[in-house]
Amino acid sequence: MEAPRPSSRRLSLASQSAHAAREGQVMEAPRPSSRRPWKPTCLYYTQGKCTMMNDAMHLEKFGHNLKMDLPVNAPATDKLKPQKLEYFLILDLEGRVEILEFPVVMIDAQSTEFIDSFHRFVRPTAMSEQRTTEYIEGKYGKFGVDRVWHDTAIPFKEVLQEFEDWLGNHNLWKKEQGGSLNRGAFVTCGNWDLKTKVPEQCKVSKIKLPSYFMEWINIKDIYLNFYSRRATGMMTMMRELQLPIIGNHHLGIDDSKNIARVVQRMLADGAVIQITAKRQSATGDVKFLFKDRIR
Repeated sequence: MEAPRPSSRRLSLASQSAHAAREGQVMEAPRPSSRRPWKPTCLYYTQGKCTMMNDAMHLEKFGHNLKMDLPVNAPATDKLKPQKLEYFLILDLEGRVEILEFPVVMIDAQSTEFIDSFHRFVRPTAMSEQRTTEYIEGKYGKFGVDRVWHDTAIPFKEVLQEFEDWLGNHNLWKKEQGGSLNRGAFVTCGNWDLKTKVPEQCKVSKIKLPSYFMEWINIKDIYLNFYSRRATGMMTMMRELQLPIIGNHHLGIDDSKNIARVVQRMLADGAVIQITAKRQSATGDVKFLFKDRIR
């Protein structure tokens, strides 16, 4: 059976202790640029729910600072170009039937520095508990983080409410100003996340598509136009840029970090990263702004 959701935002120490052993089985490639040994990120911490910050063994085993995975290479910043935007919000959703994970990594468009992150596991609205449990075991069980998902997942509507609070704290969004993003834009690896999946999930969750999801940057199109070569996905870009993957591919927060590293590298190489797609609010149709793009 699916584990019940905790009644409080603070999870029990016993729950985290039980999961820590399983979470420790997750393997990721080390960052060659770091002198410190690599640690898997605590997925309770990324959601603001870690209760073991005073536990030395837990801190030794798990990382609690995403900035360590997204360092800025100072000597490589001499090619940085002025950007029209101030912040990039790298988003990489997980879940084909319904959204299961909503991770965002925020980086400074001018300095390429990591600023903050938002991460929530998402509890499906229409799927049965049995199907959800089977799905989660298949998807996240292989990473050893299915327990974290069951402990922390909340409905998509609640995720967006918390995300809007997060955006507001960074002065990136105000509902009374029309609901569009201010000074920032989403970056995705493909158009699927915001062209297809978020609108589908909003219908399932019976909520209106928020205005801040109306435009985005498909990093594949920027990559194609800047380097003059096609990349079918994140792994191709990382391989061509000689960036070793960190984390588990198809764990959303790890993929978002890796895509952020691609963005950092492209900025360091002199790329100007700008909006590639816009949705018409009246019709819902999407207009692609680049002539040369990945289809």
